[in-house]
Amino acid sequence: MNTAEFTALLFALGDKPVHFVLPDGGRIPGHAHITEVGRVDREFLDCGGQRRKTSFCCLQSWVADDTDHRLAARKLATIIDRALGPLGLASLPVEIEYEDGFISQFPVVAVSAGDVVMVQLGTKHTDCLAKEVCLPSAAPSTACSPGSGCC
Repeated sequence: MNTAEFTALLFALGDKPVHFVLPDGGRIPGHAHITEVGRVDREFLDCGGQRRKTSFCCLQSWVADDTDHRLAARKLATIIDRALGPLGLASLPVEIEYEDGFISQFPVVAVSAGDVVMVQLGTKHTDCLAKEVCLPSAAPSTACSPGSGCC
């Protein structure tokens, strides 16, 4: 889900409380704050030597001792909306950053609403982006020989 779609949906849901559902079914505590709205740009070379770039909108959550704090859909939308233009976030996918022993980032995969707004979070996975170079089954048999440039 991109940032503009997510924000518009949250505005439409008004003052309903927002709950973030982790991929395993657990939840980020309901009193979490969103402390940052950021644009993350990552530029890299894959193992086949191709230059690549990815970008996403990162909403950093933080769980404090303020257990009375609750985030409503419209409030969250207002926080994100301030950053849409200045950071160029509208078309970028949205991820939630959460720390529970270690910091993880979870893509927003779905939003449903009843009495509360349930933001379903997904998982991220690593991948070889140059399979045709690095995997013998995807490349000619000589592709991974010494000096071939394969990782």
